[in-house]
Amino acid sequence: MDQDKSSSNSSFEDLTSTAAELDKMPEKAEEKEDDVMDILGNGQLTKRILVKGREEQKPLTGDVCRIVFEGRLEDGTLVEKEEDFLINVGEHEVCQGLDMTLALMYPGEKAEVVVSPRFAYGSMGLKNEKDPSRNIPPDSKIIYTVELLTSEPEDESQTKTFENRKKIGTRKRERGNFWFNRTEYNIAIQLYRRALEYLDDTEGAPETSLESFTTQQLQELLELRIFVFNNLAAAQTKIQAYDTALKSIENVLRVQPDNVKALYRKGKILEAQGDTNGAIAIFQRAATLDPENKSFQTELGKLILKRTREVRNEKDLYQKMLGHAQKLEQKDKRKSTCTVANWRPWGLLLGTVLVGVAGVAMYRYKYF
Repeated sequence: MDQDKSSSNSSFEDLTSTAAELDKMPEKAEEKEDDVMDILGNGQLTKRILVKGREEQKPLTGDVCRIVFEGRLEDGTLVEKEEDFLINVGEHEVCQGLDMTLALMYPGEKAEVVVSPRFAYGSMGLKNEKDPSRNIPPDSKIIYTVELLTSEPEDESQTKTFENRKKIGTRKRERGNFWFNRTEYNIAIQLYRRALEYLDDTEGAPETSLESFTTQQLQELLELRIFVFNNLAAAQTKIQAYDTALKSIENVLRVQPDNVKALYRKGKILEAQGDTNGAIAIFQRAATLDPENKSFQTELGKLILKRTREVRNEKDLYQKMLGHAQKLEQKDKRKSTCTVANWRPWGLLLGTVLVGVAGVAMYRYKYF
């Protein structure tokens, strides 16, 4: 498969596909008497303006927004808080409901946004490793207070410096990891690719050359790219996009041929593609580089056993085919012999008849 496939188990709903559709939502949304906007028309995502903003251009997909927000559970427990937070709208850097709402706000606007579990963190909830008191339980509704400080199209000013490239690229990668851990592999792939755009000028969007960066800075970006390509390959493998996953992992091995994590993933990709011998060769190399890693030995043992079975099955199949061919050959010989034997009595009879006919002919010729 050369293209990434859609994740069959994805619970994320793509309701932010185009900026044009989002910009039309306020015209379609229902306005209640208390000025609560029912964004989706089903009560699962609402916005109430607390402070009106400046009637300027609303954010479009990809625009850089600077926001302040906090999220609370229905009992008032604080679970999320960010100050001067920088994101690209529509790129899954905050929960889906909040991301969608930002596209409907004016710069300077402050609003209360109520997000149902479906458009927040769903049945998985969200664990906060740094502060367990901010864990979000499964199926939780979240009430956000959010202020859109600024909104502007992304330009070279955001990507011309090493610090910004590193910061944004890392942020995209980490957010990709977040979605990967939630089994939302297609979203993770999108974010990993976006990260690569900032970490490598050959990958796409930013129009800034890396020529002005120092050797050390280039090395830092290269190491970050390796992390991203490794993770990208893992996500692509999860959705069975094996060809593209193999290309991603080769980008790692081209720079670091002894990267055991990349070798492991390449081995798994080859195994999934049915290339057992190729996978064995990769795991043998990985096991040589890291002999203490038991997972390499385990995978290698499984593959060798699999190859043994494949060879035995091929041998059995060959013997069956050969035996069948021999039986057919013997059957043909018996049929041929039987045919010749059957013709012999008929030949004797025909010869006798001919002799009789010839005798009668000679008798008549002699006496008549």
